[in-house]
Amino acid sequence: MLRKFLIALSLLVICPPSLAEAADITGTAKVRAGDAVMIGNTRIRLGGIDAPAVDQLCLNTKGERWTCGIAARDELAKYTEGKSWVCHARSVDRRGRTVARCEVGGEDIQKWLVRSGWALAYTRVSRDYEADDAAAREAKAGMWQGAFIAPWDWRERNKKTTILGATKPPEGAHAILQASASGPVAPSPDCTIKGNVNTAGECIYHQPTSRWYAQIKMKISKGTRWFCSVDEAEAAGCRETKR
Repeated sequence: MLRKFLIALSLLVICPPSLAEAADITGTAKVRAGDAVMIGNTRIRLGGIDAPAVDQLCLNTKGERWTCGIAARDELAKYTEGKSWVCHARSVDRRGRTVARCEVGGEDIQKWLVRSGWALAYTRVSRDYEADDAAAREAKAGMWQGAFIAPWDWRERNKKTTILGATKPPEGAHAILQASASGPVAPSPDCTIKGNVNTAGECIYHQPTSRWYAQIKMKISKGTRWFCSVDEAEAAGCRETKR
């Protein structure tokens, strides 16, 4: 009897239950990016879609730079604020995140993101959201109204990367779209205003003439970002430094 128990126990260790059989992950979520959230201590990657990284730049309808990755994150946070999530785990990615299909208030949140133009159908792994991708492109929703590089291309960008969207990109658009909205170097000579978050959680922007400008270290992990104008910084909810 003991021997049978030990054999069964060893098989359970060698062959643990699959993620498909795992309990759903539920609760309110902290939105980290347009396709990444945290529920409790679990990091979740929304499966079947790909949203722009938080430091990715796009072009708006006027051909001007805008931080589409920040917009995708903020739109998801605003749409789901205070709502309960139910995520069905499918696998674990190479970064240790749980890949899942999630519902918010009974709605497929990946479908909403793609149809709203804040993410693309990631057809390399799933074709579930192709129709929503086509609908967003037709409606010029979200990123589709301007010009952008697909998130998977942006991560491995080069001069031949395809530019998507309804707006005809200006000359030199590749250089703009391949830049980052964060990091130690400004994405362009026109985007030199620094934004950071102070200890009180406020977003503060610093123009090059600011006293503390040189001391602000630009690291996306610290919540910093570059702005191209005062209007853009204030539209993002930041205020100018008092010194």
